[in-house]
Amino acid sequence: MEASFIVLTDFFTVYPQALAYTTSLAAAQQARVVLLHVCHNGLHGPGEKGSPRTEWNKRQKQRELARLTTNRPVPTELVVSEDVFTEAVGQTVRAQQGQLLVLGQPGAAEQPVEIVADVAQLLLEQALCPVLVVPPTASEGLPPRRLLLAVDGEPLDLHPLPALVHQLLAGPQAALQVVYIPESATDRPDPVAVLNTIRLNGVVPAIPLSRLHLHHAPDVVAGILAEAVRQQADMLVVVARQRSLISSFFHRSITARLLEQSPIPVLALPARD
Repeated sequence: MEASFIVLTDFFTVYPQALAYTTSLAAAQQARVVLLHVCHNGLHGPGEKGSPRTEWNKRQKQRELARLTTNRPVPTELVVSEDVFTEAVGQTVRAQQGQLLVLGQPGAAEQPVEIVADVAQLLLEQALCPVLVVPPTASEGLPPRRLLLAVDGEPLDLHPLPALVHQLLAGPQAALQVVYIPESATDRPDPVAVLNTIRLNGVVPAIPLSRLHLHHAPDVVAGILAEAVRQQADMLVVVARQRSLISSFFHRSITARLLEQSPIPVLALPARD
């Protein structure tokens, strides 16, 4: 069985751009696409679960999703689960050799973008595999060739990365740039010391100083996104530290804000710390 990229469908609709982007990425890396629909996601109102109307809606939703799997350029299948959300995702990752979990970022006129960061938080806490958030404005020019890794100046200790994600970061066509935006304007970081923090568990070769971009900005997130524009990046890579996701999430952590605001796809790699 080939490895798969898993597109989550249960909390919100499958956005066409997210599915198209994932399909193109899977085609470039010889992977399958799996649409995961979790029936019982905890969002039912009182008395709704199991009602005839809800059961009809559930079957109708599954028929709509099944139609999305036909006539795709890569093998695509629908997985429907009755399990609790996190258990359903974990089981599907294991059963389908999932290498990447994909969320579509909703448009501003649909529902709050914060829900994407919230769901991503749940997934990254499980550290099952990296999470990719695809905005409505994502280009389908794949595979990504100009990747920008945002770092915080602290040593990286990542969970082992799936082979296809490793290939995405270290493939011969990938040009990985690094950006570090100190939170304080008085910081004077040593460029060599910053580069020494980028181990990525041997995922990428040594990065030259010419690919490190150090800037001061009043807002870290705005600084990172501005650098992505300067580098013409087509994918932003962030390291999701557990302490950032858990203790700082309600203060709008940098990772969460990037997932919400980035106009290009964001690949979040779960860290051990």
